[in-house]
Amino acid sequence: MSDGSRQSVAFIRESAFGVTPATPAFQNIRNTSFNLALSKNSSQSEELRQDRQIAHFKHGAESVAGDLGFELSATTFDDFLESALGGTWTSDVLKAGVLRRSYTLERYFSDIAPANKPWHRFTGCEINAFNLSVPTEGKVTGSFAFMGKGMSVNNALIAGATYSAATATDVIDSFTGTVEEGETVNGIVTEITLALQNGLAAKPVIGSKATLQHSIGRSNLTGQITVYFENSELLEKFINEENSSLEFTLTDDAGNSYTVLLPKIKYTGAPLNVGGEGSITLPMPFQALYDETEGTNIKITRVAA
Repeated sequence: MSDGSRQSVAFIRESAFGVTPATPAFQNIRNTSFNLALSKNSSQSEELRQDRQIAHFKHGAESVAGDLGFELSATTFDDFLESALGGTWTSDVLKAGVLRRSYTLERYFSDIAPANKPWHRFTGCEINAFNLSVPTEGKVTGSFAFMGKGMSVNNALIAGATYSAATATDVIDSFTGTVEEGETVNGIVTEITLALQNGLAAKPVIGSKATLQHSIGRSNLTGQITVYFENSELLEKFINEENSSLEFTLTDDAGNSYTVLLPKIKYTGAPLNVGGEGSITLPMPFQALYDETEGTNIKITRVAA
């Protein structure tokens, strides 16, 4: 029997969709959870029989889907951020783009003997969604949601495979950093969440249970800030349908940082509910939009200590 504490996850970027490179140089990746799994469509016979039994059942098109959960740390997820946004780090700046990247992800259960096939490999994995949560206090957490082509279980390493150690940078928390709303430093924000959806969808074909490379939709970035209610300024932005912006910087103890800029957002709600005594908070969900000046709906700037 295997324990979750003995699981490890590694990845390598594919040069062709669904094809693991020869003699792959895997990178171990830090994670808090990993739940990729293979699923299959199915068909059940509609044939009517006097014994009332179902005599035929068949597996159909296959797909892989699931999340990798994480605690944010410097440099650890820079490759996945590129893929989620469809962009490329240029002079430590990343913007949304149209580049597509796929990965082979490998999960290894180190407390299972090789004969019991402890290596699970998922090919053709693209990032369908990226979520980030910055709480009032504590660790900055998130997840990458993958969609893939196929899965295999194996009793040995890939011939010539190597594995780089996972990063060792500090986990980033919400105690250090700044938040600006509408280009004004805001000290009353209690929570920030981001949710980026890429709209991937499988493309099954006749003659194969595996999908072609997924179709892709728009870069749809939404989120929410929650603030202490001290005046109606943000509420009026929702009432008057005003554009705003959001920028926040997340820094670790060593001084590494990420600054996330959403240059153009529009609030989609402002439910001011009072449920008892104590401080009143105002949740402000928003939609991020393309900004002509920045040329993107999101811009991430990294700084190494």
